[in-house]
Amino acid sequence: MDTKTLNPNTDGYFQAAKLLQGGSLVAFPTETVYGLGADAYNSIAVAKVYAAKGRPNFNPLIVHVIDLETARKFAEFNTQALHLAEEFWPGPLTIIVTLKPKSGLSKLITAGLNTVAVRIPSHPVARELLKTFGGPIAAPSANPSGYISATTASHVRNGLNGRIQAVLNGGKCNIGLESTIIMPKDGKCYILRSGGVPVDDIEALIGSRALSQQDPLSPKSPGQLASHYAPKAQLRMNVNTAFEDEYMIGFGDITGQINLSSCGDLVEAAANLFSYLHMADEDARTLRKTKIAVAPIPLNGLGAAINDRLKRASTPSS
Repeated sequence: MDTKTLNPNTDGYFQAAKLLQGGSLVAFPTETVYGLGADAYNSIAVAKVYAAKGRPNFNPLIVHVIDLETARKFAEFNTQALHLAEEFWPGPLTIIVTLKPKSGLSKLITAGLNTVAVRIPSHPVARELLKTFGGPIAAPSANPSGYISATTASHVRNGLNGRIQAVLNGGKCNIGLESTIIMPKDGKCYILRSGGVPVDDIEALIGSRALSQQDPLSPKSPGQLASHYAPKAQLRMNVNTAFEDEYMIGFGDITGQINLSSCGDLVEAAANLFSYLHMADEDARTLRKTKIAVAPIPLNGLGAAINDRLKRASTPSS
């Protein structure tokens, strides 16, 4: 079975929604990366997500919804969570909130936790699919677990062809970096993953410092595994000059076979990151290089999220 590509039109949305309602998997674009969607109330469908990705069952999934009203049917939002939602939704922010008793969501989504990761995407194709489907969609990134996230429909097909029923083609994701994940708790905000919303913007809203909380052995959200987003070739960070056996990804004035952003723009670098890791992984084999080197990326703004992804991509899986 080849994965079918659907166009973002009335027929495409109808077919995608019908597949989801029948318990099948459909990949779809968001402003961040492509998500691998399943009916969030259907445990068999959600189990197919883990199987298709080869994903560890202790790594929770994000639930995508069309609006806050839908989210509040299965989750409790405290005052701080509501404040964040009102400011940043729709958009690339995922909020960890308390799961309501008898929420109806598949327990596989939360990986046994009493919290759930929720976001409202802003991508028009994602929003139209959610509207047509009429309910919450559980959707991790549409790539094999631990490999590079997909930012185009072709990336999805390259990684998951034959494992899922369809991909809704919405072109290239405009941010190209996963959502920021935040957990508001006891009057504080904990950043569980850096991403599309810069931490500086969050801190400006809440009027205090956002605290980092990372535990790869017991993740409370997606993207907290120590080894994640990894290309097949070994990756080395903060490289000014590549070795002979390394394929070089440049940034700013440091050149290479490809450059995340020759002008040093972190937004451009974030948008290109996963596409260029895919490209580097493929081209490295063609050029008979066994490793990938990446130029230093500043830690400010979106640079923190980029470095986080690169660190995970460079960590060998155990």
